[in-house]
Amino acid sequence: MLVIDPDFRVADVDPRIYGSFVEHMGRAVYGGIFDRAGDRIRDDVLQLVQELGVTIVRYPGGNFVSGYDWEDGVGPLREPRLDLAWRSLETNKVGTNEFLAWARAAGAEPMLAVNMGTRGADAARSLVEYCNIPGGSRHADLRRAHGVEDPWGVKVWCIGNEMDGPWQIGAKDAVTYGKLANEAGKAMRLVDPSIELVVCGSSHSSMPTFGAWEDTVLDLAWDVADHISVHTYYDPASFRTLEDFLACSRDLDHMIDTVAATADAVAGRRRSRKKLSLSVDEWNVWYQTANSHKRGAEVGFDVAPPIAEDTYTVTDALVVGCMLITLLRHADRVRMACLAQLVNVIPPIRTLDDGPAWRQTTFFPFAHASRYGRGTVLRIEPQSEALEATAIASEDAITLFAVNRDDRSCQVDAVVRGVRNVLEHLVLADEDPSAANTAEQPDRVTPRSITGATVDGEALKVTLPPRSWNVIRMGTS
Repeated sequence: MLVIDPDFRVADVDPRIYGSFVEHMGRAVYGGIFDRAGDRIRDDVLQLVQELGVTIVRYPGGNFVSGYDWEDGVGPLREPRLDLAWRSLETNKVGTNEFLAWARAAGAEPMLAVNMGTRGADAARSLVEYCNIPGGSRHADLRRAHGVEDPWGVKVWCIGNEMDGPWQIGAKDAVTYGKLANEAGKAMRLVDPSIELVVCGSSHSSMPTFGAWEDTVLDLAWDVADHISVHTYYDPASFRTLEDFLACSRDLDHMIDTVAATADAVAGRRRSRKKLSLSVDEWNVWYQTANSHKRGAEVGFDVAPPIAEDTYTVTDALVVGCMLITLLRHADRVRMACLAQLVNVIPPIRTLDDGPAWRQTTFFPFAHASRYGRGTVLRIEPQSEALEATAIASEDAITLFAVNRDDRSCQVDAVVRGVRNVLEHLVLADEDPSAANTAEQPDRVTPRSITGATVDGEALKVTLPPRSWNVIRMGTS
């Protein structure tokens, strides 16, 4: 039995929880948000991004940023550079101004990452100046000379990426990174005091540094940190059973609790009243075993090679739905999150060069959550191990998001206070859990509206189909 009561509040949803990520990796940029040559925005992708409801987009990495000189991607002279992170050739046709113009067209706020691998405080503060200062200084006037008269006003900045990862160019120990992040953040905020800064958390929960890294980094960079990052990916091949994979969001739940508790411990140790928030700015299902993204010395440096172009199934969509629910249930601490990535690379949107763009199965839970998950998260406690659920109260509706992990139908009986009727019950499910959308069959898997859910007084009765993502919207007026 669930109890859904508008008075049982967790926190208001920060819209930036519905973010995504565009890295110079594979065909995310060239052939993804832009055409293959990098000369124009792909309008078909732009329309799908707007339909997806993405609110903030992180750029340009990711591992890529740790070897990136931002100056290579601005101005009239763009020379190709070797990208060592993904063993690719970066043409630099798309850089800071092109991305920021794209984000504006998409209606999404930008989240820019700065290089803490091969560079540091000087390059970071110069990029803030280039983006955010109106004019009268070296880098602000350089932007104007590049044809962008008005400042972009970028508010959210990531101080590096996954700096404890041995795969990272310029990887650092916690003390070295914490000191560097503090000094870089200090310089960036001296340029623009209004910006928000995200410091790097550990790269994932199985890292030997997880927990201790956050404690040390936050102790050293506390004064500049507004958020700390959390990254997590789940590979279906790493789980013993399908049921274990469908329940992997429990690890994300544990990560959020652990990092939040660590941040609170640092606050207590420093006698600070600041309540640090979390930026889960990389999360997704990733077929790292079955579709390896690793490129060794046997391959050349190619422009936008296809990397990590995973095809997502109905099962993957359910996992994404569970992770969205987990993020919402922690709305009191998670203020930003980025589904990684947006197009072609572990994406909700796929394309063919000079061909169509289409929605993957994971597109739909995200789009539903972004559209209907605005308002206040209500505290509910599902009694079934097979059920993952949360509820959002808005001005005129209460929306229940629910995933039935079981291979049998699930009858939900809930006490729902303050609602009048069921407006809609949307379902994403399929008799074949491995069903997916492709260029040849772009609409093989789509959500459908079903009937049968009822509200009688304060009693909600609804049947969730086997292994399904569900959106039950109930009117309050």
